[in-house]
Amino acid sequence: MNIEQVLFGAFAVLTLLSASLVIFAKSPISSAMALVSTFFFLAGIYVLLWAHTVAALQVLVYAGAIMVLFLFVIMLLNLGEEAAGPRLTFSRILGGGAAIGLFVVLALAIARVPNRVQSLSLAQQQTFGTLRAIGESIFTTWLLPFEAVSLLLLVAMVGAVVVAKSRI
Repeated sequence: MNIEQVLFGAFAVLTLLSASLVIFAKSPISSAMALVSTFFFLAGIYVLLWAHTVAALQVLVYAGAIMVLFLFVIMLLNLGEEAAGPRLTFSRILGGGAAIGLFVVLALAIARVPNRVQSLSLAQQQTFGTLRAIGESIFTTWLLPFEAVSLLLLVAMVGAVVVAKSRI
């Protein structure tokens, strides 16, 4: 086992722990801060996978810009501690069932992944993860999903402003 595998395992475990904190933290601010740490650990995994551009974008866009926006919205909405409701509701049972179903689907998908690692050619290794390769991929192959995500983020921002403005 080399140092990259140890670091990958450490980042993976830390990512899972901080992602669990996002779900189980009582305070929305604590959840948001745990999400920031999750983004940083994911960036570490991207660096280990030689996707330096994606790692930099992960830190700049998600850990920086989007999380600042989330914290701004959380503070604008002034979300406090909610009173504890009934422990077992229909929606919680449904959500738990959906989570278990998702884990089963993920386990089946991981089990179907071939054990043989497909390596990239030398030309593919030199262009993998560069800004040029990512830009060409986004603006040729993935243009429609890219624009759909852009539109979705715009709608989310407008919705956040409308929700926050009604309470100001």
